[in-house]
Amino acid sequence: MISKIQFDKEIEGIISNAVREDVGDGDHSSLACIPKSAQGKAKLLVKEDGIIAGVEFAKTVFEYIDKDLEIDTLIEDGTAVKYGDIVFYVEGASQSILKAERLVLNAMQRMSAIATKTKSYVDLLEGTGTKILDTRKTTPGIRALEKWAVKIGGGENHRFALYDMIMLKDNHIDFAGGITPAITKTQAYLKANNKDLKIIVEARNLKEIEEILQNDGVYRILIDNFNYEDTKTAVKMIGDTCQTESSGGINENTLRKYAECGVNCISSGALTHSVYNMDLSLKAV
Repeated sequence: MISKIQFDKEIEGIISNAVREDVGDGDHSSLACIPKSAQGKAKLLVKEDGIIAGVEFAKTVFEYIDKDLEIDTLIEDGTAVKYGDIVFYVEGASQSILKAERLVLNAMQRMSAIATKTKSYVDLLEGTGTKILDTRKTTPGIRALEKWAVKIGGGENHRFALYDMIMLKDNHIDFAGGITPAITKTQAYLKANNKDLKIIVEARNLKEIEEILQNDGVYRILIDNFNYEDTKTAVKMIGDTCQTESSGGINENTLRKYAECGVNCISSGALTHSVYNMDLSLKAV
């Protein structure tokens, strides 16, 4: 997983790029009709039940736009909210509030939707000991926000990107000439480049599970697109040798059944790629 310094740089990059994209050479709508000296106040209004996420990000955006803006937070990230709740007030230069408005809303609406979906998955897994993980199936350019939202919703982050973990999937295995050659080459690569990265290997059937287990140094086996019975068998075969992860089209209806097979974790791209933005608005007071 990436360091806090790297994560903060990702967030800074997201904000700077979003402001470049949205503001350009100026918010001419505001500049045209609102004096620079005008002061205002706005509230973040919840218009749909769910889990709120992105409050801390919003604070960072407001500070980036105008360090003199003041935020009064009433509800923190990760809190269950209902229609009509007020999450925070922001007060200061009216032009600054309007300049930040769309970025704050776009981010918080998506982050809250992801946190809400993640929390529903976490609740379904309660008592099983299985963790829910996100994937790299994120929106290009805002991965840090979406993975942040998963954490806020109670989920766990899988690898952040290609550089912080080794994950040998079907294409890697086929291109490398098989499971054992892929693992052997990977371990040699890590040693030659003095890198300490965890290795996850995907298995497409029980025979591949057997071959993976013949190799040392595997951190987790990805039990991909298995049915329930084969998943149970795979978990018994693997035992305490390494961690187990189920994936592949798992949804709300099948999530708990896979957890009850005994896997350590379940990964789901749906947490980030199949959500509808939560309804929030920023209204002048």
